[in-house]
Amino acid sequence: MNNQIQFSSLWREARATALLSLPLVAGQVSQMLMGVVDTMMIGRLGTVELAASTFANSVLYVPLMFGVGVAIAVSVKVSQSRGAETPAEARAALRHGLFMSLGIGVLTLLAAFALLPVFPYFGQDPEVMKRVPVYFLLVALSMTAAMGSMAVKSHADAMNVPWPPFFIMLGGVLLNVLLNWIFIYGNWGIPAMGLEGAGIATILARVCSLLGLLYWCRRSSHLKDWVPRRWFRKPDGAAIRELVKIAWPASLQVSAETSAFVVAVIMVGSLGAVALAAHQVAISCAAMVFMVPLGVSMALTVRIGEAKGAKEFARWRPIVISGWLICLVISLTSVTVFLLLNHEIASGFVKESETIKLAASLLIVAAFFQIGDHSQIVSAGVLRGLDDVKTPAWIVFCSFWIIGMPLGWLMAFRLQWGAAGIWWGLTIGLSLTAVFLGVRAWRKTSLPHSSVTE
Repeated sequence: MNNQIQFSSLWREARATALLSLPLVAGQVSQMLMGVVDTMMIGRLGTVELAASTFANSVLYVPLMFGVGVAIAVSVKVSQSRGAETPAEARAALRHGLFMSLGIGVLTLLAAFALLPVFPYFGQDPEVMKRVPVYFLLVALSMTAAMGSMAVKSHADAMNVPWPPFFIMLGGVLLNVLLNWIFIYGNWGIPAMGLEGAGIATILARVCSLLGLLYWCRRSSHLKDWVPRRWFRKPDGAAIRELVKIAWPASLQVSAETSAFVVAVIMVGSLGAVALAAHQVAISCAAMVFMVPLGVSMALTVRIGEAKGAKEFARWRPIVISGWLICLVISLTSVTVFLLLNHEIASGFVKESETIKLAASLLIVAAFFQIGDHSQIVSAGVLRGLDDVKTPAWIVFCSFWIIGMPLGWLMAFRLQWGAAGIWWGLTIGLSLTAVFLGVRAWRKTSLPHSSVTE
């Protein structure tokens, strides 16, 4: 591969990446808005309710990542099929990916019931844990629709038709706001249900989003040759194995990171309801910003996968560099906002002064982990487009669980840094992941083409 990257090719790829990223970022932000809106509306109920929703959602993030893994596999296979102009493979990827996602959702609900008796052993505030079970089961029930939506949306994104799914998902967010207003606070003749009302609203909004995506997918003229003509037919074993080959290590990769954040929630929760509520405020803000580089990462997966399917190897390096430059601009912007406006941001979520103060201090730490967090997800997107998912999964696991989390525990409980110590441990894990995945993405795009995949 020619290592002399011309400015014109770099600009062309950066522009194409940015244009594809815009609707993907918008789609991810719209999905994240549902969680942020829930945080703000539940936060008005009080610190205990917000802490309870934080615990419940955090535990459910782990099985959700297996749904994300399937969605990633669908995106990779469809983008490569689009580049190679093989619609049958794209149809198979969507059909199998959707049913795999729905199956994982059902298993998540069953696991949620099985997990309830174990909750007293998590060492959380008793007042918080009293509010968790019903809300936890309601959100677990909504996971089937959420995972199915991710699979359908990933297919559309890989086909470079991302705007209709964005508007459908945004409609789901707006519906969630309305239903929250009705069920949480009691309006239009419905009694106030508080935290449990938020769970009911989440179920209804996610089911409507999935039905809307499926209806559009079947009716879209842009996708008529690329979506299944018959959804209920005998599964193709070879196609399923191809999906699992990507989905399983991709799920492990995102689960290794997500499970670290879940354990962080449990450790923070042992410090009390105030610490857990402050953590939720800070992580909601960081997660919202994270949706922007995540959208860029998804665009890079699609563009690298398409270039690989079309065997346009000379485009790989410009695509990679353009993604990193876009990520750098995003990171510097978010760092500046978190450092300058941390107190103002925190006060928009909760009313208790102690919670606001702690959340503002965590946002300062969050400012520092933005660069590592954004860089690692962009590099991971490049590697997924190349079908390189096994080694990155180990990199993420080692960075978080061998180094980051033990250091976080040490700083939090031995050095008495509290919740901030746990956040610094996460920052270290993210930074190490960013370095190793970045080096691997650079090396993979310079190797002979035959040695790119494992």
